[in-house]
Amino acid sequence: MHTMKESEDALAVKPEAEKFKQLVEKTRSYRRFVQSAMISDETLRQLIDTARLSGSARNGQPWQYMTINSPQLCERIFPHLGWAGYLQDWKGPEPGERPAAYIFCLLHRKRSIVSEKDAFLDLGIATQNLLLAAATRLIMGCRIGAFSPDVKKLFDIPEYLSLELIIALGHPAEQIALDEMHNTEDIQYWRDAQQVHHVPKRSLEDILMTLKTR
Repeated sequence: MHTMKESEDALAVKPEAEKFKQLVEKTRSYRRFVQSAMISDETLRQLIDTARLSGSARNGQPWQYMTINSPQLCERIFPHLGWAGYLQDWKGPEPGERPAAYIFCLLHRKRSIVSEKDAFLDLGIATQNLLLAAATRLIMGCRIGAFSPDVKKLFDIPEYLSLELIIALGHPAEQIALDEMHNTEDIQYWRDAQQVHHVPKRSLEDILMTLKTR
């Protein structure tokens, strides 16, 4: 039986739960930024600190992160990145709309790794937490796994570190809309005439299911 105190607690939590859902909704993959709006070293450190607190298989914590916010280095990194595979006629953000910072995610292969699968599950959790933390600061990002191996040549990366993911960050210069998916096979994001970036999402009813018990 629920007590009055429990009901009051539930009502108090509801606004916070709604705020969190809204934060998740706006934490999308942004690809156009206000390039001149710099992101400080301290802000980047705080984002990494949030990622650091994430769960990890057997608590191995095998990921390390390098932050880059030098305009000169950002300019050298940019040509090595792939952008928006579904938008084949778009080669990436123009000058002035490129990322103001990057975070390199490097797998430390000398640390305890249960499996590659577990390590990458850890990375998914950590980077989502990082991007949520960034969104609270009105900074958005894009996880980029499509990059040229040549980007590694810009840095003296030890052999035991493997660059697996690059996160582009900046203050957003585009609008993203979540659309209800009417055709369950049409998963491609797209841009309209006003350059609003549309992302189709499956409905809650489409992804919830019940399996028969044996």
